[in-house]
Amino acid sequence: MKANELDGYRKSLLAEKERLSAALEHLHAENPGAENEDALDLSSLEQHLAEVGSITLDREMDYSLEDVVQRELGAITNALERIEQGSFGDCASCGAPIAHERLAALPWASLCIDCKRREERS
Repeated sequence: MKANELDGYRKSLLAEKERLSAALEHLHAENPGAENEDALDLSSLEQHLAEVGSITLDREMDYSLEDVVQRELGAITNALERIEQGSFGDCASCGAPIAHERLAALPWASLCIDCKRREERS
């Protein structure tokens, strides 16, 4: 892969990493987590069960979003490491080049489309 292509992917990865980090900070600000677990007093008779359910659902959605963002940040970090190691753009499973179209859509992809399909089927 050419140096200018790698530079473009690096910039794209860094921009996405910054965007996701900001999103993660926002999630943490909106739902501080275990620190405020006592803030929701389930024994309070004033709280309606539907309200408690809604709060719980919101919290679970935030946790799920945080998990997705964390995984994508990890994949981005791995892709940046592959750029530095010189293996970016090669499938981690079969070693074949990953299609430029795939990398343009998902620059942190570590598998070619065929290997990704096989992984998803198993």
